Amino acid sequence: MLDAWLPLFGGLVLLIAGGDLLVRGAVQVATRLGVSPLVIGLTLVGFGTSMPELVTSGQAALIGAPGVAFGNIVGSNIANVLLIAGASAIIYPIGVNSLALRRDGVVMVAVAAIFAGLAAVMPMERWLGVVFLLALTVYVYMAFRQERQVQGAADHGAVYDKGAALQGADPGIALAANKTQSIIVPILITVGGLVLVVLGGTFLVDGAVTLARSFGISETVIGLTIVAVGTSLPELVTSVLAAIRRQGEVAFGNIVGSNIYNILGIGGATALIAPSGVPLEIVYFDNLVMIAVSVLLIAFAFTGYKVARWEGGALLLGYLAYIFVTWP
Repeated sequence: MLDAWLPLFGGLVLLIAGGDLLVRGAVQVATRLGVSPLVIGLTLVGFGTSMPELVTSGQAALIGAPGVAFGNIVGSNIANVLLIAGASAIIYPIGVNSLALRRDGVVMVAVAAIFAGLAAVMPMERWLGVVFLLALTVYVYMAFRQERQVQGAADHGAVYDKGAALQGADPGIALAANKTQSIIVPILITVGGLVLVVLGGTFLVDGAVTLARSFGISETVIGLTIVAVGTSLPELVTSVLAAIRRQGEVAFGNIVGSNIYNILGIGGATALIAPSGVPLEIVYFDNLVMIAVSVLLIAFAFTGYKVARWEGGALLLGYLAYIFVTWP
């Protein structure tokens, strides 16, 4: 059994460490090249915590394990809402700003519903992957235009908050604005991080598939639970730290932004890399759970523009129930 658990956890460690180095190096390279801090925050930093999901789903798709690939995406979204938002709200009630709720909350529910609807009637083809990635590009561009207009204001969108959450959790990224050093070192850090991420994703997927076969459990279940929670650890850390610092609006934006990126970015890239159908277990159950919990989070957020502690507790209990039902 060690031959399954060792690559699983070893790969996870490499993924997270490599993802951190990759983002740090990329941010420093962009800074040296004079890229706008807002652009860096909305792209490199904003989506930095989603690198484990991206690499894992891509690797799983390439080896013909769609259960792990799409289970990771859907399971991560469910974990983001029930586990991460729940834990964050229990630590400190999550305040919600109106922009992240009105615009980004609606987008989160919409892309989840669109993904679920398409998965029910057709496989994830390459052209769909292109459409998803283009939609993400348009979304980030619109967020950039809006953030440029509200710079200095408190009412930021989810993409901005996702970047702020990672910068708050990792001072090495937040302080990457030193332009005096050589660009060679940041490039080496970026390449090193990329190598670790790819290796980590390979080990994690291999371990997940081996574990599923050893226990006679479907790869989809492993992807929805162990892999999804593992790759969501960066979001858990950044959201919990934001809650501890009483920056609930950043925690909320981090969760909503991650869910949008998981569907459009990771789902789109996975379909582009290796087109395949979404497993029927996900189509007929987990996709519906993803939509339901997304709507529930928005409903909680609308009550007083915050997610209260008791609502966080309800979300956590919901995740325990989901694991109980999902795990054979």
